[in-house]
Amino acid sequence: MLKEPRPGRVKTRLGRDIGMTASAWWFRHQSASLLKRLEDPRWDLLLAVAPDRAGLSSRVWPSHLPRVPQGSGDLGARMVRQFHRMPPGPVCIIGADIPGITRARVSEAFRALGDHEAVFGPAPDGGFWLVGLKRTALPPPSLFHNVRWSSEHALADSRATLPVAKIATVATLADVDTVADLARL
Repeated sequence: MLKEPRPGRVKTRLGRDIGMTASAWWFRHQSASLLKRLEDPRWDLLLAVAPDRAGLSSRVWPSHLPRVPQGSGDLGARMVRQFHRMPPGPVCIIGADIPGITRARVSEAFRALGDHEAVFGPAPDGGFWLVGLKRTALPPPSLFHNVRWSSEHALADSRATLPVAKIATVATLADVDTVADLARL
C-alpha cells in the first residue's frame, strides 16, 4: 500500500522535520527501491494506491505493476478492501516506508501462513509493517474495527480483531516517520 508522493500528502510527520518536499522525495525513492527489491516470481506484486485517481494514473510507479485503488476510509477499511479484492489464498500487505523489507522477510511471512491463519510483522513503535492472512475464508467482519491507528496500540488492537488463535509474528522492522528514524538508518 502506498500513497502518491506529493509534498504535504505523504510522510507529513517527517516533513515537519525536514520539509514536505524533502519527505515526499524520500518516500518516492524509498518506494521505488522497495518495489525493485520485492519483485519475485514467487508472488504477485500489486500496488494499492492512494489517492485513487492520481495513484491509478501516476507515472511515478513502474508501469508493469498492476494497481488498484485503496478507496476511502481509515487504514483498516482500506486494508480489508484489499483482502476482499484478491483471489483466494494467502495475501500479505505491507507499507512502503520500511527500508528493512526484503524478499527474505516477505518470504518468511508467506511461509508462516503455511500453518497459521494470520501473520504480523511488528514495528518498534507498536504498529506493524506487514499483515498477512491465509484467507481460506473471508476475513472476519470485525477485522481492524476500533484500531487506534498511528499509536502504540495499533498492533495489539489489530490482533484483537482476529478471532483465530494461530497468529504468527515475523521480524520487527522500523518505519520512517521522523528525522530521528532517518538518522537510525
